[in-house]
Amino acid sequence: MKLVGSLTSPYVRKARVVLAEKKIECEFVIDSPWVDSSGVPDLNPLGKIPVLLLDDDTRLYDSRVIVEYLDGVAPNNKLLPSTARERALVKRWEALADGMTDAAVTIVLERRRPDDERSAGWIARHRVKIDRALVALAADLGDNAWCHGNGITLADIAVGCALGYLDFRMPELDWRAAHPNLARLQEKLMQRPSLADTVPRE
Repeated sequence: MKLVGSLTSPYVRKARVVLAEKKIECEFVIDSPWVDSSGVPDLNPLGKIPVLLLDDDTRLYDSRVIVEYLDGVAPNNKLLPSTARERALVKRWEALADGMTDAAVTIVLERRRPDDERSAGWIARHRVKIDRALVALAADLGDNAWCHGNGITLADIAVGCALGYLDFRMPELDWRAAHPNLARLQEKLMQRPSLADTVPRE
């Protein structure tokens, strides 16, 4: 198998963390869809990363599809529950964390536009999404040690990657002061090699 992606993408990081937690051997091929010579559009018609290339040349894309496949293909260290309700609750955590990341990515891209094309209103709209998502994540976590159940799941991985992206691209956000329980979770997650070794970098 090969995972195609960049060192900065939080969605690629989520897949890399799952690969590490599941102890699945997989070649990591660095490619960015933002580079003119990128081969990503040939692998994913949407031109997005990550893309997982299976040994039979099947291509899986969208991080949620990839991580669910990886959890199912290896029986060890299960990250998704087997029952429908519990699985849906973990996937809801992932959806909220990914949605917060989507809003952050939108802000990052908008800030890169020329001054006369940049929309302060658009940035503000997505900043509200981030703030509301942080409040919801913190409320759902409460005093629990993990997002769901008694150990690490895909919920924690998704939240950890989302918070890591905020640190990477929006360091001005003081989310730790406002949500100390999320800060504690992130500190614990960063002690795991899977997350510590995949911190986004240019």
